[in-house]
Amino acid sequence: MAVVYEKPKSLSDAPLHYCPGCTHGIIHKLVAEVLDELKIEGKTVGVAPVGCAVMAYDYFTCDMVQAPHGRAPAVATGLKRALPDQVIFTYQGDGDLAAIGTAETVHAATRGENITIIFVNNAIYGMTGGQMAPTTLPGQVTQTTPYGRDIHTAGFPVRVCEMLSTLDGVAYAERVSVDCVPNIRKAKAAIKKAFTAQIEKKGFSIVEVVSSCPTNWGLTPTEALQWLRDNMLPYYPLGVYKDKTEEGVR
Repeated sequence: MAVVYEKPKSLSDAPLHYCPGCTHGIIHKLVAEVLDELKIEGKTVGVAPVGCAVMAYDYFTCDMVQAPHGRAPAVATGLKRALPDQVIFTYQGDGDLAAIGTAETVHAATRGENITIIFVNNAIYGMTGGQMAPTTLPGQVTQTTPYGRDIHTAGFPVRVCEMLSTLDGVAYAERVSVDCVPNIRKAKAAIKKAFTAQIEKKGFSIVEVVSSCPTNWGLTPTEALQWLRDNMLPYYPLGVYKDKTEEGVR
């Protein structure tokens, strides 16, 4: 009998702890499928963040390291320089990467560190109860912005891919979403391209995944995906923001 579908071998059997409707599980599966397809699970080290994905080390079968809050790109830099033949990736949320970890992210990118970052943007702090994040939209209600994010006091959201695409060290930056099957397929292709860029020594690569947080948005999973389409995608347009992968190997 032909096998139609099977769980990725790079994904463990541990039950996921995420809230119902959270799209972290989809993103985990895509990363694991790419590790399987590229046959790199045995030579990959992932870096888990502080945030909703703090227990990512339980879910991937590759080697994993736990980083302090925001420091995943710095930890990944050390791992890659010490183990240059290993494939190193970080898996981070918007608070971990774009708030406390802004400096680590920007400087790893501008140095062109040959690492891959999977960045999950759900416009809110998920693990700590739904406070405003650097990616929270103007006017968006959160626990710390009960009247909506006021750009005059809280500033504007950070568009990470647009910002990093201006840096010479970045080889590949793409923003994707996992709100529907066609976009999930595009997201997997982007993740695979980002890992391939590292394998080919192209430099720093990042895939930003626009994601939902039904619990902290106060919506059902279906409503959350529609809210994402109606509100997040206009502010965070999907697409490739930088691609130097066709250029020569460094």
